Amino acid sequence: MTVDEYETLRLIDKEGFSQQECGEYMRIARTTVQQIYTSARKKTAVALVESRPLKIEGGDYVLCDGSEEFCGCGGCSKHKRN
Repeated sequence: MTVDEYETLRLIDKEGFSQQECGEYMRIARTTVQQIYTSARKKTAVALVESRPLKIEGGDYVLCDGSEEFCGCGGCSKHKRN
């Protein structure tokens, strides 16, 4: 699973974002979100049903370290402390 697939699952399934909100947050089109989300759900289902490991890897990303005044993270724990 790519980092983008993981992030899409996290935003939609855990954080409750709509596909439109997810696309705006990730700065990609809603149709792209839909494709990424579909792929991520299939990979997750295969891992669960077939007891396979789920690896999250690849992609370009920057983790929030809390030093920015605003990082677009929507209020991560590093910014909630400030």
